[in-house]
Amino acid sequence: MSMERYFPYYQGTPFFSLQQDSRFSYCLYVPPSYYRDEVKQVRLIVAVHGTKRTAEGYRDAFASLAEETGCVVMAPLFPMGVSAPYAAAPEEQHNYKYLEFKGIRFDQSLIAMVGQVREALGKIAPEFLLFGFSGGGQFVHRFYYLHPERLLGVSVGAPGSVTRIDPDVEWWPGTAGVAERFGKAIDIAALRRVPVHLVVGALDTETWNVRIKPDSWTWREGANDAGANRVERLEALRQNLESHGIDVTLDSVAGVAHSGTQVLNPVFDFFRKCLAQKDRK
Repeated sequence: MSMERYFPYYQGTPFFSLQQDSRFSYCLYVPPSYYRDEVKQVRLIVAVHGTKRTAEGYRDAFASLAEETGCVVMAPLFPMGVSAPYAAAPEEQHNYKYLEFKGIRFDQSLIAMVGQVREALGKIAPEFLLFGFSGGGQFVHRFYYLHPERLLGVSVGAPGSVTRIDPDVEWWPGTAGVAERFGKAIDIAALRRVPVHLVVGALDTETWNVRIKPDSWTWREGANDAGANRVERLEALRQNLESHGIDVTLDSVAGVAHSGTQVLNPVFDFFRKCLAQKDRK
């Protein structure tokens, strides 16, 4: 099969600008199997970067799973400096993690990216698998709260801060005011229909880079109440989700600290199960 025939939608692609907002972009991995005539529908895996914005690295890390399963991988890029140069607005470091920043709805941007990919690659199924690590882990579990109907499964990797479902605590440590803020209420019944995976390195216990200080724009009452480090905070998230009847799988990877690429094996296993369950229905 000639790469030139299918360029640019073949294996590792260039970055594509989001047409609705060219500040954002994404790259893809399209396995050769996508182009087989007998393949009628393909699943999309979305892998969301962390604070360092290594989108292409996550795309490449998921390429082997794409080859194995026939899925297409999309890795969005949410850069810093979308509202102002970073030197003038250091809060840009965390812009996408809380879904909304200075009027920008990052969840809606991701939905638009998926729509653009589905338009370009007509075989892509509506529901997709979603993974994010670190800052990406923050984004994806909050995206899950608002848009479970779009997800086949979600894997949340080592978020520095977590939002627990709690209508008595204001967003973002809790979920009070979500409907007013985002125009959409949380649907617990819909959340229960989505398999949830949590993953963290067992040695991911640093505290300096997760404790939120009162002078941060992300500060809220209760910002640090879920635990001192990522291991504790992910366990708190697990307990909270399960208390609402949501099925959760938690993997702690021995010998690993804060490394997205070193926690991917259980993520791949979880996504295989999600794909297999959907195929059986």
